Amino acid sequence: MRILMLGDVVGEGGRRLVEAFVPELRREARVDFVVVNGENAAHGHGITERIAREWLDDLGVDVITTGNHAFDVKDIASCFQREPRLIRPANHPPGTPGGGFVKLHTPLGQEVLVINLMGRVHMPPCDDPFRCVDALLARERADVVLVDLHAEATSEAQALGHHLDGRVAAVLGTHTHVPTLDAKVLPGGTAYVTDIGMVGPYDGVIGMKKEASLSRFLKVKGDKYEVAEGDLQLHAVLVETEGRRAVSIERIVRRL
Repeated sequence: MRILMLGDVVGEGGRRLVEAFVPELRREARVDFVVVNGENAAHGHGITERIAREWLDDLGVDVITTGNHAFDVKDIASCFQREPRLIRPANHPPGTPGGGFVKLHTPLGQEVLVINLMGRVHMPPCDDPFRCVDALLARERADVVLVDLHAEATSEAQALGHHLDGRVAAVLGTHTHVPTLDAKVLPGGTAYVTDIGMVGPYDGVIGMKKEASLSRFLKVKGDKYEVAEGDLQLHAVLVETEGRRAVSIERIVRRL
């Protein structure tokens, strides 16, 4: 199986990249399954139902994962309730709207389990991702298991990668918006990368205009964040599996 996962999509520029390249990559790279982290798709914070519907129904995206900005857009909770392919971190507290994982079948009949997790180091309060994923894997089965780990600390991401090595096909990091150069297949057959990187404007600071970001460090009260516009780049990884394990992970970069 060939799985394409895109990092955090940021703002209108990121959405343009998804529209321009996901259908093309699906065809040219012979992709069987596409996952996109969409938690910054709406003006840099959250996702709307319109965006989710367009990706899922028209652009060939199979699952949308999120993170700490999952519920930033007003009334989006009802969309999480109605649409199982739009997921939020599984280690959100009990009672949080929506689901933290989803199982789907590819056209060839393979079952894919996608789990969304959020780290706890320098992140909003949430339950333990290690014990949460252990509990999920104890009761859920699939041909291929993919984990989106939305984490700030590289140490936490690497630790979870080793914790799950051999038990899932891939542990793919999101959240920091900065691509890391450690994409590899771990000894047990789990594809890993600390952060895929964002899909959006790189002429700024993690997708925001540099002036507003600089003001946060230079002033008592910083300026309002606005999404940057220049240097649009799509960052993704392509994971190939044989059976339940990964055999390769390849970085993919596209520019508009």
